[in-house]
Amino acid sequence: MAWWSRGHGGEAAMLCYCCILFLSVLSGVVAVQRTRAPTTYKTLTGNAPLVIANGGFSGVFPDSSGYAFVFALSATSSDTSLWCNVQLTKDGVGICLPDLLMEDCTIINRVYPTGKQTYRVNGAQKTGWFPVDYNMSSLSNAIWSRTEKFDFASFHIISVTGVISLVKPSSLWLNVEHDIFYREHGLNMTNYILSMIQNYGSVKYISSPELGFLQSVKGDMNREVKLVFRFLDKALSDPSTNKTYNSMLSNLTFIKRIASGIMVPKSYIWPVTSDNYIQLPTQIVKDAHNAGLEIYAYDFSNDRTIPYNYSYDPVGEYLSFVSDDDLTVDGVLTDHPLTASEAIGSPLIISHNGASGDYPDCTDIAYENAVRDGADVIDCSIQMTKDGIPICMSSTDLLTITDIQQSKFSSLLSVIPEIQTIKGIFTFNLTWDDINILRPKISSPLKKYGLVRNPRYTSHGKFLNLSEFLTYAKDKDLSGVMIIIKNAEFLAKSLGFDVVDLVTTALNDAGYNDPTTNNKEVMVQSKDSAVLVELKQQKTQYKLVYTLPSNIGDVTASSVAEIKKFADAVIVDRQSVFAESSGFIVRITNLVKDVQSAGLAVYAQVFQNEFVSPPQDFLGDETVEINNFVQLVHVDGIITDFPKTVRRYKMNSCAGLGSGMPSYMQPIIIGGLAKLLGRTMPIVAPMPALNPSDVAEPPLPTRRGAAAGNNNAFSGGVQTGRRHHSDADLTAAPPAVSSTGLLLGIVWAFLLI
Repeated sequence: MAWWSRGHGGEAAMLCYCCILFLSVLSGVVAVQRTRAPTTYKTLTGNAPLVIANGGFSGVFPDSSGYAFVFALSATSSDTSLWCNVQLTKDGVGICLPDLLMEDCTIINRVYPTGKQTYRVNGAQKTGWFPVDYNMSSLSNAIWSRTEKFDFASFHIISVTGVISLVKPSSLWLNVEHDIFYREHGLNMTNYILSMIQNYGSVKYISSPELGFLQSVKGDMNREVKLVFRFLDKALSDPSTNKTYNSMLSNLTFIKRIASGIMVPKSYIWPVTSDNYIQLPTQIVKDAHNAGLEIYAYDFSNDRTIPYNYSYDPVGEYLSFVSDDDLTVDGVLTDHPLTASEAIGSPLIISHNGASGDYPDCTDIAYENAVRDGADVIDCSIQMTKDGIPICMSSTDLLTITDIQQSKFSSLLSVIPEIQTIKGIFTFNLTWDDINILRPKISSPLKKYGLVRNPRYTSHGKFLNLSEFLTYAKDKDLSGVMIIIKNAEFLAKSLGFDVVDLVTTALNDAGYNDPTTNNKEVMVQSKDSAVLVELKQQKTQYKLVYTLPSNIGDVTASSVAEIKKFADAVIVDRQSVFAESSGFIVRITNLVKDVQSAGLAVYAQVFQNEFVSPPQDFLGDETVEINNFVQLVHVDGIITDFPKTVRRYKMNSCAGLGSGMPSYMQPIIIGGLAKLLGRTMPIVAPMPALNPSDVAEPPLPTRRGAAAGNNNAFSGGVQTGRRHHSDADLTAAPPAVSSTGLLLGIVWAFLLI
C-alpha cells in the first residue's frame, strides 16, 4: 500500500520537472531570477539535470535505510538516481552507509561497546568502529536519523543487493570512498563493484574520489555505466595520485581519459563569502563541458543555512545551478530529492510586510522586492504617529523594528496595557519626522534557532506613510493592496484618532475609490469586527477581510453566518489548519472547508522559508507546505514573507495533469508519517471553535478630543470587555512558530512496505 501512488510514470514526472526549471542570472551578491520552462537544457547531453538522492531521502529518514531509499522514489519519480555510499563488511558484502566510521551513523558502539579499533585511513590514524571488523550477519543494528524522532525505530543497515531487490530502482549510483583502505584489509572493492555491474542492470553510475580506483574498473566496465571522479575539499589530496584536488582541476582533459564526469561541492561553482553570500560563479561548469565531462554538484540540503541570497528557499538555490548559460550542471546530489524535482500551483500571493524575508518590514526596499518577486497584493499595516499620520509599520512598538534604543528617543519607554504588557516605545510617541530619523531593523522571527535573515540588509530601506505606499502601488503590476487596521478602539478612545476615516480618506485622495482610474482591488483586513462593520455600513467597495483568532480550529455555522454579514474573506493561521503532536501532523481541521462552504475566501498566514518553520511532514521545504495548502486544503491565498517562493509555485503547469500528476505533487496522507514512529502519539486536544460571541463586538467608540500624542491619555488602561485575538505584532518578540520548529529533521511521507 503506497502512501503516495506511484505508477504515474517518468514521462509526467519529467513534464513537471520541466515546468519548474528557470533561467537564473546572478551577479554580484544579489540573485536576480527570471523564469521559463525550457525545452532544452545546457547540460552536456541536453537532457534535464539528474536528481540524485543521497542515501535515499536522508533529509528525513536515516541515511541509506530501506525507508529512505523507498521514499526517495515514491516522493519524486522513477528517474531519480539512488546514491549508495558503498562500504565492505568483513565477509565482503557491500552495504550502504554514509561513513566509514560506523558510530557516526549507527548505534554500533552500543551493540558492540568493545569493538573500537584504530586504523590508518589515507595516511591518517582513525579510531572508531569499522565495517571490516563485522560480518553482514552481525550488522542488524539501527541507523541514526537526522531527527532523533526516528532513532531506534527499526531502520536497519541494508546491503547493496538489498536495495536493488527491495526498491527496484531504475538507476543506482554506487560511490566508493576508501578503496585503498579496503585493499589494505584484504577486501577487493574493484571485484565487488564489477560484480554488481555485471549482475544488476540498475547500476548506472560509479563514482570515487580516488582516480586510481576508477582506472582499475574502467577496463571491464559496461559502456552504459558512467564513471565519475568526485572532488573533495581543494586542500585535500587524492590518495591514489597524491595530488591535491585543487591541482587536479587544471587537468580535466586527463580525467576525461578515465571518467565521463566529475562531481564537485556546490561551492566549487558558486563560492560563498565568510558572511554567507554567494560570489561570482567560477568557470568550472564551462571548463568541464568543454573537456567533454558531465559535471554534478553536491552538498544540497534543506536543513542547512544556505546563502542568504536564496531567502532560505532551497528551490531558489537549485535554480542557480540550472540556468540558460554556462552554469547548468548535469545533476545534483541532495538529501532532499523532492525539492530538486517538485512542481508548482496557483494561489493569490499576498506579501507580509512586503518581502520581509529579505528586507526590513514595510520599507520601500521590502515593497519594491515584493513586487519584483511576483506578489499579487502588497500590504500596509497601519500604525499612527504622534502628529496623526497613518504609516505602514509591522508593529506599533518601535523597539522591535527600529534602532530606537540607540537614538535620542530611548527614554520614552512606557507600558500601555491596551497594547502590550511589557515596556515599549510606540509609533504614537513620535512624529513622522522623528520616525524618519530611525533606521529599520530586519525581522528574524526564527533567530532563536540561529537563523537570521539577510544580514547585509538588516538596516536598509526607509519607512513609508500610507499616502506614499498607495502612490507607490498605484502604477505597479499588482492586482491589489491590503490595508491592515489594528487597535482602532484604542486609537479612537485614548488618542482621538479615527483610523477608519483616515484610511478611507487616504484611499480616496490616492484615487483608489475612482473606478474610472483605479484598476487595483482594495482589501481591508482587521481582527476587530467593529472595523469591518463600520466599513460595510459605509457601503465601500473594498474587499473586507476578517482575521480569525490564532487558536481557532473550527467554526460554528452561526459564527460563520455572523462573519458573512460584514466580511468577504477570512485569514487563518497555518497552525489552525493542521493539528500537530510532537511536531507531526495528526489531523486536518475542517476550518477552511467550513468557511469556504459559506462563500468566504480563505487566506492562510504566515508562510516562511526557514526549514524549522513547517511541520515535520513537509520536509523542511516551504514549497511542499504551499503545495499541500493548495492541493489538500484549497486555500484561496498565501500570505508570505517570501513572495518569490510562492511565485515559483504559481508558475507550474502540472496542476492540470489530473491522474497523470507525479507522486511528488500529491498531498500528504494525514497522520501517515506519525505512524512510522512505532509508538502512540500524545493525544492533542481539539482547538476551540469560534462562536458568534467571539465575533460580535460593540461599535467603535466616538473618538475623544484627546490631543494627539498626549501620553497621559493612556496612563490608566482601557477595559473594553471585547475579545482581542492574540497578535504577535503587538509583542516585543518576533512571531512564534509552532512546536515543529524545535526539530531539525523535517519529514513528509513514505511508501509502506
